[in-house]
Amino acid sequence: MPPLRHRKVLILGYRAVGKTSLAHQFVEGKFVECYEPTVESTYNKVVVVGKDEFQLQLVDTAGQDEYTILPHSFVIGIHGYVLVYSVTSVRSFQVVKTLHKKLYESRGKTRMPVVLVGNKADLALQSREVRTDEGKKLAESWGAVFLESSAKESQVTVGIFMRLIEEINRVDNSYGRSTSCRLM
Repeated sequence: MPPLRHRKVLILGYRAVGKTSLAHQFVEGKFVECYEPTVESTYNKVVVVGKDEFQLQLVDTAGQDEYTILPHSFVIGIHGYVLVYSVTSVRSFQVVKTLHKKLYESRGKTRMPVVLVGNKADLALQSREVRTDEGKKLAESWGAVFLESSAKESQVTVGIFMRLIEEINRVDNSYGRSTSCRLM
């Protein structure tokens, strides 16, 4: 078996969109109804994707807004990002756009593995403020993966982090590819 590979993932989004609930569901396999607002928490879990084993370190951040200054720790040593908004909050959708822009600029405009997550998709249709096609369109404009989820559903939550590992590998492997462009 190949050696254990380490991946550090940051979970970002506006406050109360379900970042901590997604992390708990993925790591512990249970939905936590109530908890104190997160300052910053780290979770670890070993997962297998294909033939490879990964030590996944999830950094669950405090809720951000568009005025948040992103610390260097949000860029240095991070392999991928889960950007979360609530489908019941157009404000959280706007904030996630701003966060992506700040990350992109902080990373020096390099390709970055991102999964955009529209969380709380299980809530009543009349409480929805962000349509599925709006999330898809935004993710496409970033070249990112898009998923809608409910932190209450383990299978969907696990899929978010598995897709991110695949996306990290895809982006990492794309740097070594040659192109037909030549300088003369």
